[in-house]
This record gives sequence, C-alpha cells and structure tokens, in this order.
Amino acid sequence: MPPLDRSDPTSPTSGNAQAAGGCSVGFPVPEGPHGRAPTMCPAFGALRVGLRMRRTASVLCGSACCVYGLSFTSHFYGARRTIGYVPFTSETLVTGKLFEDLREAVHELADPGRYDALVVTNLCVPSAAGVPLRLLPRNINGVRIIALDVPGFGVGTHAEAKDRLAGAMLRYARSEAEMGPVMAPRGGPSDKPTVTLMGEMFPADPMTIGAMLAPMGLAVGPVVPTREWRELYAALDCAVAAAIHPFYVESIREFQHAGRPVIGSAPVGYDGTAAWLAAVGKACGIAPDYVAAAQNAILPGVKAALAKAPIRGRITLSGYEGSELLVARLLIESGAEIPYVSTALPRTPWSDEDRIWLEERGVTVAFRAPLEQDIGAVEAFQPDLAVGTTPVVQAAKERAIPALYFTNLISARPLMGPAGAGSLAQVVNAAIANKGRFEAMKSFFSGVGSGDVAGVWSEAPRCRSGQKEAS
Repeated sequence: MPPLDRSDPTSPTSGNAQAAGGCSVGFPVPEGPHGRAPTMCPAFGALRVGLRMRRTASVLCGSACCVYGLSFTSHFYGARRTIGYVPFTSETLVTGKLFEDLREAVHELADPGRYDALVVTNLCVPSAAGVPLRLLPRNINGVRIIALDVPGFGVGTHAEAKDRLAGAMLRYARSEAEMGPVMAPRGGPSDKPTVTLMGEMFPADPMTIGAMLAPMGLAVGPVVPTREWRELYAALDCAVAAAIHPFYVESIREFQHAGRPVIGSAPVGYDGTAAWLAAVGKACGIAPDYVAAAQNAILPGVKAALAKAPIRGRITLSGYEGSELLVARLLIESGAEIPYVSTALPRTPWSDEDRIWLEERGVTVAFRAPLEQDIGAVEAFQPDLAVGTTPVVQAAKERAIPALYFTNLISARPLMGPAGAGSLAQVVNAAIANKGRFEAMKSFFSGVGSGDVAGVWSEAPRCRSGQKEAS
C-alpha cells in the first residue's frame, strides 16, 4: 500500500475533525452513543491486582450481577482465588446496616495467619450511596485493611483502577516504613541499587531489563503492582522508579513523596532502549562510560532482531492497557506504517517522550479516545491491519480488514530488548496475510444485510404508537 500523502487535501489527515474532548484528529469521527474511552468494568483492574497477590483477600460490595460478572472474568483470566462478597438490600443500604455488615466481614476475615492485607472495594451502587469505607479500621489483628471506591462513573478505565489500588498500598507501606523497620523481600535486599518498574508486564520483560541494567551496576526491582505485600517496601527503596505505564499517577505520587526520581518511556526498540538507559543512568548518577557500555551490550542485538523480523503494512492501533504508544514505537521500528495510535488512558508528563517520538514521525496520537474515533480511524486510513479493542476488531472485520485484539494478542507478548523487537512480526504479518480470506468471506455473505435488517429480517423495527425512540 502506498504511503499517505499528508499534503493532499483529500487525504484522511488533511481535515480538522474534532473528536470527543475537542482533540483534532484530522478525519471524520462517526456519531455514536459512547463518547468516552472504552474499558472493562474499572473494578476488574483493582480486583485483578488483589487476586494476584499472596496472602491478600479481596472483598467486593456491590450489586450481585456486577459481582458475578467480575468473578467470572477474574476466574476466566486464571484467578484461582476466592472472592468475598457482602450483599445488600435497599433496606440495609439506606439504614446503614450494610456498613455494619462490611465491618463484621472484615473482622471475621482478618486472620494474620492467612493474610497480610484485606482489600475491600465498593462498586457503583455503594459508592454512589456513600457507604463510608474510610471508617473501617486500618488494621485488625495485624492485617492491613485497604478500602477504596472503584465506581464505573468515577474511574476512567480498569487499567487506572490497578494504579488506584497499587497507589493505596504504596501509601500504606510508605507510612509503615517511616515508622520503623519493615519486612525484607523473600530473597533478601538487593546488593545493588534497583530500578522499580510500574505497570503490568510480560513475565520475561523484567528479566530482560535486569540484564540491560547490569553493566551500569544496577538491578531490576519489584514490578508495581507487586505480588506480595513485603515487595512494596523494596519497591519504594529504589534508586529510580520507571513509569513503564505512564498513567500510574497515584503510584508515581508515592514514589515522589518517598524522594525517588521517576522516569517515563521504556526500553522498546532501538531508539527507546538507548534513550531509556541514558535516562536511568542520568537519574542514578551513573558515569557515561558505564551507560555507553550498557547501550553497546544490548543495542546491536535489538537492531539485528528488528532487521530479522520486518513488518510491512499500514496499521491503526488502539487499546485500553496503557502500552499502546510503546507498541506503536516498536511496530514503526519494525518497518510498519502507523498513521494513528490511541489509548483509553490519559496523557501524563511521563507519556510525553513516546508521544513526541511518534508525532515526529507523522503519527496521530490520541488519549482518552472514544470508540467512535477509533472506528473512524479505521474508516479513514483503510489499514492493512487494525489492532484494537473488541468492538474495533469487529468493525474492521465487517469491512474485510484483518484485525487483532490488542489485549490478548499484542500486549501479552514481550516488548523489551531483542525479544520484544522480534515478538510482534509473526502474529502481525500472519494477520495481514489473511486479507484475501476476509475478502472472500465478505463476498460470500454479501446481500444478507446488517444490523436490524440482517438475515430474514427485511425491515428495521418500528416504534408502536406511544413508544419513544431508544436513545
């Protein structure tokens, strides 16, 4: 496919269309009912963090249908952990009995032989009703009580809810460390200064980053969100905190309160790896010779991996995990053309380095992008491959455009170092090669209709007298 001519007045990027929030994206944005960034139920993010931690119990307070959905999704993603639930009725909600039930539940669960912490989460209804979790005890029999509201109307995305819980835990752990000695990590304290990583990552990526840091005399620290309470102290006791996912603003605030410098971006691709190692070295006061040694040890391997696994094609990219800009950088260095990348997460100072790098290469970068805008990008740029959330994938496939779900097929892969440089090519190139199959399916099913008039239905539903149109 030939590159887009951005000077052409008929080019999709030549206009000045306004997306939700007033951001100019340069292409028509379809009207639709959403108007906000896509996300799973935000509470799923906080719940997932708690369920992945050792010696941590999770308790939900919300509507039964919500708890069922969250429990199902959590176990679908391999939670293998019991989820506590405190039900309520209209009467217990209004009279305050629900709070008494919550307090009784946490006292019952607070067994120091089994748990270091209990995470109590209010969902939408109790949050809106003002059930005061802040009045729960902070500590029961040595078990820490972490209480937070995570309503769908108050937290932007499930990824940000992960930060909300991680930040609350770091705040509690920091207050403990300020009062006296705390538990060491299971493997003992590191004998080198450490770099704490913020944001969920592919399991091999921290090990890859540790190998990159070794020539500078540094070690990789815990990944926040941590897998155990005692790791929180080690995370705070770092030389520098790296916001791999730049939207972890509540966690970043705790590192700043602890006097730790915070850097953005990540060691992805050739340019990103070189710049990130330099930023780490500067923040830790490492001599330039050691920084250069670290760069020289890893960059040839990254360059070779990129050359060995080229990607050819135009790709639009969107998602709600927080690593979308990093993936876009990696795809561009692999040879792909990326006219548009969006994320459901907000812009922060720690995303600026990646944003600037992308914009310098002609990429439209959008934050808090609504679903309609992402679909509009697919329409405008007619990519060889659309990577995005489930509804974006669906919309692309309806147009016979190959598409991949970002969360399960792209973000669940290594991104750092040489392993990351070659990890995307196989799945991306295979998907692009499926264009012919999609065209054949579109041709086969042509004429069967779509939406309300699909299949045997020849007329759209009509409102009966006295009924209102659905909004």
